[in-house]
Amino acid sequence: MTGINRRGFFAVGGGAIALLAAAACSVDSGSPSSGGKGRIGISMPTKSSERWVADGSNIVNQFQALGYTTDLQYAEDVIETQVSQLENMLTQGATALVIAAIDNKSLTGVLAQAKRNKVAVIAYDRLIRDTADVDYYATFDNFEVGVLQAAYLVEHLGVAVGPGPFNIELFAGSPDDNNTYFFFNGAMSVLQPHIDTGKLVVRSGQTRIDQVTTLRWDGATAQSRMENLLSAHYAAATVDAVLSPYDGVSIGILSALKAVGYGGARKMPIVTGQDAEKASVKSIIAGEQTQTVFKDTRKLAERAVQMTNAILTGGTPETNDTTSYENGRKKVPSYLLRPVSVDKTNYRAALIDTGYYTDKDLQ
Repeated sequence: MTGINRRGFFAVGGGAIALLAAAACSVDSGSPSSGGKGRIGISMPTKSSERWVADGSNIVNQFQALGYTTDLQYAEDVIETQVSQLENMLTQGATALVIAAIDNKSLTGVLAQAKRNKVAVIAYDRLIRDTADVDYYATFDNFEVGVLQAAYLVEHLGVAVGPGPFNIELFAGSPDDNNTYFFFNGAMSVLQPHIDTGKLVVRSGQTRIDQVTTLRWDGATAQSRMENLLSAHYAAATVDAVLSPYDGVSIGILSALKAVGYGGARKMPIVTGQDAEKASVKSIIAGEQTQTVFKDTRKLAERAVQMTNAILTGGTPETNDTTSYENGRKKVPSYLLRPVSVDKTNYRAALIDTGYYTDKDLQ
């Protein structure tokens, strides 16, 4: 996997839209708040990840403070439910949509409807592909997320000074999430040169992104794959590091490792993560998971709200990247926030001193 381009990625995913399935899926009706400036539909993927719960709450609070009506919906990772919810938001008079997409290619039809209705669309954290009907994109520097994870592994393995070789296994996120490719490409921009020289060894041989993705970022899926990797390739060897793209995936990986003695008789490998979820920060403090990438969702919510408000009040949203996020139909003007690498040495400064968590949250 040489010559990885910062902006290069492979789009995988899709899925037919079957609206009748929506009725059988879990839906959070999210009672709309009152406000006079306009109605904002907010579509989040699932409540199963605490970060999306926090995102939804932050977005609602900030829109309400500006006088908007909000309608927050969670689709519980069911594509058809998200499409149905968005259609309902449009029917009920939404003037703007803020969307964290479950699948990056399944919203073309409903966004065309939004365009006809002159409804502004902000892609939130996850780029929506194959449509020109996305106005702006608010996210973090997703390539940098992968760089931070991989750089941490390389530094803390001691690749530059240690004897090596070091055994490493690779995990990536969901193939239908555009961010997955940026995270992985960022990480491989750091790891691939060391794999090429033999200082890092992937004993499974699974180094292509299509070999290492984790559908829906599911921890149980990651645990099962890690169990298989350990059984097939590490009966007589030790895994020294695992590139994990997300805390929920990391928890599954750690469960598989602990089941065969890592963290006890065997030294726990370095395991990365992302999102600084409470369970994973506690795991870091306890000496299990090693690192996570903190993305302050309060700031991301603020940026998405500012973008939306600018559009609805006749202004121009602030952006700082107009070239990186090509969605197959257009280069979506974007605002990228900076992620922060967090481990046991700096979690207090990054997470508690900033007010993101309290001491009690992490006990």
